[in-house]
Amino acid sequence: MLSESLATFMQRVTPPGYNLTISQRTHLEQVWESLYAVNQFSHAQTVESILSWLAEKRKSYVVTTSEIGIDKLDKWNVDPQSGVISHQTGKFFQIIGVKVEGAKGREVLGWSQPMMKQQECGILGILCQKFNGIRHYLLYAKYEPGNRNTLQLSPTLQATASNLSQAHGGTKPLFAEFFEEGGKGTTLTNIESVEDGGRFYLKTNRNVLVEVDENERVNVSDDFIWVTYPQLKELLQRDLVVNSLARSVMGSW
Repeated sequence: MLSESLATFMQRVTPPGYNLTISQRTHLEQVWESLYAVNQFSHAQTVESILSWLAEKRKSYVVTTSEIGIDKLDKWNVDPQSGVISHQTGKFFQIIGVKVEGAKGREVLGWSQPMMKQQECGILGILCQKFNGIRHYLLYAKYEPGNRNTLQLSPTLQATASNLSQAHGGTKPLFAEFFEEGGKGTTLTNIESVEDGGRFYLKTNRNVLVEVDENERVNVSDDFIWVTYPQLKELLQRDLVVNSLARSVMGSW
């Protein structure tokens, strides 16, 4: 049994009488998964089949994305005095101007530039669950208007407070119940990190990994896929497959 192999591995690498912390045990499980993990789902046995699945998703996803003028944006306004671009609800983000002075060590000491300002922390969450003793990670083939190849493998949940409160008037993101305050499951990591500081002003995201009990049934649509740790590591090495936000979560793990 795979679970017995894990138990044997843990016994072999742990000094007698030493009590592992949760973090230590989890990292040792990662090592074991890197060596022995096999995907437990017939539609994702190999990295190549995962890539084929993603290619089919991209092919069937029909969407039109085109550049338009700022003055043509629906529900977004440009303040005539400040030039700040903001949503009519006051939620989501703003486009502001920033002036920099005294930037020692940079190419120039000062400059000005537009930046995206968002004062609410986002949640980047990946759900994981063990199947037959193997931990799998749930990724979402998600569309974003700035993507190349339309869809990229993304965290199970990537959302801001505005998304979670449905300020857009749409539906609440799937699996939000696992990552909101007091959510379901066991939190394996929860780290706040700074978004790209060259383009985002004071923007942070919370990188969260939540493990669901093996016996809990998780309803997953066909836009999501379970992958193992070694498969995810290999996918991270492929061009234009895993988005930067999923990379950020796994970098905190």
